[in-house]
Amino acid sequence: MRRLLLALLLVSGFARASIDVTDDQGQTLHLAQPARRIVSLAPHVTELLFAAGAGDRVVGVVQYSDYPEAARKVVRVGSYTAPDMEMVASLKPDLVIAWKSGNREAQLDKFKALGVPVFINEPRRIEDVARSLSQFGRLAGTSAVAEAAAQAFRKRHAALEARYAGRPKVRTFYEIWNRPLMTINGEHLISDVIRLCGGDNVFAKLPMLAPTIDVEAVLAAAPDAIVASGMGESRPEWLDDWRKWTKLPAVAKGNLFFIPPDLIQRHTPRILDGAERLCGQLEEVRAKR
Repeated sequence: MRRLLLALLLVSGFARASIDVTDDQGQTLHLAQPARRIVSLAPHVTELLFAAGAGDRVVGVVQYSDYPEAARKVVRVGSYTAPDMEMVASLKPDLVIAWKSGNREAQLDKFKALGVPVFINEPRRIEDVARSLSQFGRLAGTSAVAEAAAQAFRKRHAALEARYAGRPKVRTFYEIWNRPLMTINGEHLISDVIRLCGGDNVFAKLPMLAPTIDVEAVLAAAPDAIVASGMGESRPEWLDDWRKWTKLPAVAKGNLFFIPPDLIQRHTPRILDGAERLCGQLEEVRAKR
């Protein structure tokens, strides 16, 4: 009888439609069927959804969701720090995908109170990008596309690992912003990229994910390379402020580098584009030794 019931469920499609996926907060989300109306509460989530083949299921996104080009046409629902609850509700989503480090818990509680399923995403390692692609594919019913994208990502990641594994360490300071002066600790995704390239994050042991530091701390750390991001495609002028500290190894050797933030600060497949740039920059440092 049990086998007969299971067979009937499979034929009806019910068994295949039910979805259970555990998010990055350890909570298992149950969907009776794949999501068809998804609201993304972070730019990187939007990009991952499109990469996972679920772009046509995204009905709302937050500010700066600008990749791929098709994402620019999706309805805006405010910023990731302050989403417009009424706008989101009007879109009648059957799934909201949030960013643990960027979205406020009180906001997410409001969505849950409305009965909208909320899935929490929080990539901390390069491999987490591939995992997120797989998760989003399962949630949206686009696993074929998502798994292909995840496999391609893992293959490219493995090739970079093979190329740069064992390279001499380069003491690296990653500067998110200048005022206040901010960096990343060893738990941040960017720090994993630094490790991939054979770099050693000089502030890896700080307790906060994106701590504020002072110039004296950087001088004491004596990095061999300083890598900055800024706000867009242009190299930030403030990166050259370090040139006044002529005894700093990174300055003395001319190792001040820039990587566009979209390529290294977003938790998406493009993180490997940023990784390739960083790995090349750290090779320049090694060549000057």
